[in-house]
This record gives sequence, structure tokens and C-alpha cells, in this order.
Amino acid sequence: MNCKNCSTEITQNFCPKCGQPIQLKRIDGHYIVHEIEHVLHFEKGILFTIRELLIRPGESIRQFISENRSRLVKPIIFIIVTSLIYTLISHYFHIEDEYMKHEGFEKSTVGKILGWMQANYGYMNIIMGIFIAMWLKLFFKKYGYNFFELLIMLCFILGITMLIFAFSSIIEGLFHFKLFFIAGMIGMVYSIWAIGNFFENRKIKNYVKALICYILGIVTFYIIIFGIGIAVDLTLKL
Repeated sequence: MNCKNCSTEITQNFCPKCGQPIQLKRIDGHYIVHEIEHVLHFEKGILFTIRELLIRPGESIRQFISENRSRLVKPIIFIIVTSLIYTLISHYFHIEDEYMKHEGFEKSTVGKILGWMQANYGYMNIIMGIFIAMWLKLFFKKYGYNFFELLIMLCFILGITMLIFAFSSIIEGLFHFKLFFIAGMIGMVYSIWAIGNFFENRKIKNYVKALICYILGIVTFYIIIFGIGIAVDLTLKL
């Protein structure tokens, strides 16, 4: 028998090359429960990842990059899952309806892009992280991290900011406290602290540079978004 995954000949219960079992277990209720437990379990799961990123983000992410990649949830999965959590909570309580108004851009390409971003925070955060990572690479080049390692670091950090927004959305939805902008400030402070902590947490100037890179990254991101939108609209009018 050959493996259905990699076509390697199999003589035992598992493929000697890729580890694929000869016969997959049928998907049932037990399988679903197991998958949920696998994602949420405290050891090497999303709860453990959240705890580590809140307590010691710099050390945890450095270990993930250079030593052990099995302790934390994969960064891309983490930011997409946390962004999805915020999106579901925000839509359920209609939190952004009062804050996110694209007045004057409804029919423009810029408005459509902003609408897509609002519906796809996971992808938006990854794209925004690209621009922040570019500035971090410039300002922190002496530390030797490449662009992709910095992007991975930002996926973890921006994922936590999404959970901050999610928690504030629950409070605002249940008790009607206006917390959206407060959550934004807390998320920014956490991001700056975590970025500075990732490099050298005892150097004050690292936190200042982290703040500059964070702001420049967001500003660059929106300049390009508006530039693309305006360019597309002008092209369509020609």
C-alpha cells in the first residue's frame, strides 16, 4: 500500500516518511471536541500563548524565533484567530457602527478598501505588520533580525491587541461603556512595550524607537491605501 499523502510505500500503520496513518479516523463529535481542546489547551495552546505574550512577550517571541517553535501557537494562525474573535464580538454587539464611518468615501475605491479591511482584520493586521516591520528593520538593524522574523513578532503582538479590543467590546456591549478609543490606547501601549521588550527591555530608547516605528508603519500603511484608492478612481475616470 502507498501513502495517500506522499505516495511512499507503507508496511506498517503509519507512513515512514510523513507520518500519515493508513486509515484516518472518522470525523465525529469526539473528533470535533478533540480539535477544540487541541487549540485551547493551556500547554502549548492559545491560552498558554496569550499568557506568555502578556507576561513576557519579548522572551517568549525570541525563544519561538531561535529556540523552540512548539511552545506557542503558530503566529499566522494566532493573529487570524484573535482577529476573528474580535470581528465576531464586534459584529454581535455592533460596536464599530458608531465609530467606523467612512463618510465621503462610500462609493470610492478607498471606501471599498476600508470596508474590506473592517471585515478582514486578520489579513489587515498582517498587511499593516509588513509596514511596521519595514521601519523596525531600519531602526533596529543592529540586532540582526530579518524582515520575516520581525513580521512574526508583530503577528503575536497585534494578535494580543485584537484580544484587547475583543475584551473591551464585550464590556461595552454588555454595560454600554464607551471603551473603543481607550482599548486603542491600551493596545498601542502594549504594542510599544512588547516591541521594546523584544529587543532590549532595559533600554528606554528602544521603546521610543518602537513608538516611532509603530506610528510610521500605520501612517505609511494608510498613505498607500489612500494612494492606491485615489489612483484607481482617477484611472477609471480616464
